[in-house]
Amino acid sequence: MSGNEHGPANHEKALTYISYLKVDELLELQQPVSDGPEHDEMLFIVIHQTYELWFKQLLHEAAALQSALEAGDTHRSLGLLGRMRTIMKTCVAQIDILETMTPLQFNSFRGFLQSSSGFQSAQFREFEAVLGRRDKAGDGAPAGSGMGMAEHLIYGSPARSRVEAAMKRPSLWDSTLAYLATRTDKLPASALNRDVTTAWSPNEEVQAVLLDIHRTDADAAAVCERLVDLDEGLQEWRYRHVKMVERTIGRKAGTGGSPGVDYLASTLFRSVFPDLWAIRSKF
Repeated sequence: MSGNEHGPANHEKALTYISYLKVDELLELQQPVSDGPEHDEMLFIVIHQTYELWFKQLLHEAAALQSALEAGDTHRSLGLLGRMRTIMKTCVAQIDILETMTPLQFNSFRGFLQSSSGFQSAQFREFEAVLGRRDKAGDGAPAGSGMGMAEHLIYGSPARSRVEAAMKRPSLWDSTLAYLATRTDKLPASALNRDVTTAWSPNEEVQAVLLDIHRTDADAAAVCERLVDLDEGLQEWRYRHVKMVERTIGRKAGTGGSPGVDYLASTLFRSVFPDLWAIRSKF
């Protein structure tokens, strides 16, 4: 028999755990910049690189979720939403690890971070845009004001382009409305045909439909409740993130002159799906 009948030819390199996962390349990506380097900088790098991997996965899941919702696929939508909620819980749990680093330990290398800032996480900004955030910086908006989804990203860069593109596409809530339209004909046309480049505003007509769905369509109601789970998970992550930053640097400005705790605190309790929360008092 030829080598191909038994598997890879002898001259082909066999796939291994290390080569498949690019472990050698991955472990070369942690490059401290502090003198020494400072011991705790490695933890800081690993945690934030891990966050970026989870953000990548959340974007991957969200794209699949929007397709499933728009196709009216309840079963797949529920599975994807459950996974995304679990990823959010993992992101929250990672803060426990980061909080083992004291303010003095962080300040031992903070000055070496120069202008780098978590506000420059293009993937998190893109995830926010996918969830429906649409705020744009006005002409002449001050740097670090917290205004504008892509403000802290380099103009014309691929990262900024991805965020801007996400702001022009239907959001996860728009996909949810499309899903609900497969279950009922009561949604107002203005909600289904709206300008998706603008932020969604709570809509009492839509809330009335949501109430009816919760009472008459158990499957669609389950999808709505999973969306609330995701929304709550994001709010939980925001709260833990704010308290971690406050615990570590207090009320000082963030690295790179970013607004720090005050801006982060302003994002608390900003629900992603306000209509799903509004109906709680109407059951």
